[in-house]
Amino acid sequence: MTWTLPEPMLTAPVPGPDLPPGSAAEPKWDGYRAQFARWADGRVLLRSRQGTDMTAAFWEIREAALAQLPEAGLDGELVVWEGERLAF
Repeated sequence: MTWTLPEPMLTAPVPGPDLPPGSAAEPKWDGYRAQFARWADGRVLLRSRQGTDMTAAFWEIREAALAQLPEAGLDGELVVWEGERLAF
């Protein structure tokens, strides 16, 4: 099966803290927004929201994906924890 990553989902401002019906929210972590793909043939890609390949910079994620994930596609934010705090 051939597939590509979709365009990243972007945030949208809202006038207040109440969410419109049918919406979901998550905390702003101040990390790197990234999309991840793992293909059955062993290829792994981690890219930024702008499309920059970040795979080499986050080699630990690549290695973990090769060892543990089958085909997968994820969209999220990469953050680094130092103890109980976020490292900025």
